[in-house]
Amino acid sequence: MPDDVAAARAAAEEESAFSHPPVDPDTTAAYGDHPDQVIDFYAPRAERGPGGPAPLVVVLHGGAWRAPYDRRHVSPFAAFLAGRGFGVALVEYRRGAEGDAALAGRWPDTFDDVAAALDALPALARRALPQTDPRRTVVTGHSAGGHLALWAAARHVLPAGAPWRLDGPPQLRGVVALAPIADLTVAGKLDVCDNAALQLLGGDELFAERQPYADPALLLPTGIATTLVQGRADRDVPQAVAEAYADAAAKAGEVVGLTLLEDVGHFPLIDPVADACAVVAEEIAQLAW
Repeated sequence: MPDDVAAARAAAEEESAFSHPPVDPDTTAAYGDHPDQVIDFYAPRAERGPGGPAPLVVVLHGGAWRAPYDRRHVSPFAAFLAGRGFGVALVEYRRGAEGDAALAGRWPDTFDDVAAALDALPALARRALPQTDPRRTVVTGHSAGGHLALWAAARHVLPAGAPWRLDGPPQLRGVVALAPIADLTVAGKLDVCDNAALQLLGGDELFAERQPYADPALLLPTGIATTLVQGRADRDVPQAVAEAYADAAAKAGEVVGLTLLEDVGHFPLIDPVADACAVVAEEIAQLAW
């Protein structure tokens, strides 16, 4: 496909994904004192599966870990999942570097927040969504949020002494990572999102030191069921990034699912009107029930 045609299609996909008005949650709960340390909860709008309490889906939004992109842009996706019978917890976290919101991520704040949110989630969900079963939790995330979802499932294999390390595997049914920035080395080589991964870890001087604590491709095997969903036409986070993570998992003795969608770019995965979004819901369902 000619570059100008591919670029036009990618732009149209992004416009569609961002065209939906934000959907207010049923309730919001704080997991910390900072304004960004909140979780929006969406109650299931339909019954699905074998009956009983609904599974809980944790959504971690993307946006290259940069401050201008908050959770509101994926609230239609959260509502879409609620309409498919899931309880949904949409997590906000601190983004943007201190003093420069255009930079990607805060170290260690971004990771502090994701760890704290997941640790607080079972108790918060029992109050906010009593019709769900936190024991049937699947974490999903898009782009930078896909990186955080994979990282959240790997906290028990973090290096000894890491402040976010868990003593055992998190109580998750699985992870569905959507076009994730899953291998920070490959993402850097491809200049994904204007080298956001390098910024996330504090730049050239600190990247190598911090990478073992932050790169999902180095935190394997996890023992957590994991599926990656990737558009073959993704120009923002190319297919090679997901493939690098899957290859790293295989070398570590772990099988990771990789669902590749033809003629799909970066944003249809979270666009409720796109066929790719329905595929995502099915991938989550396979792990949740």
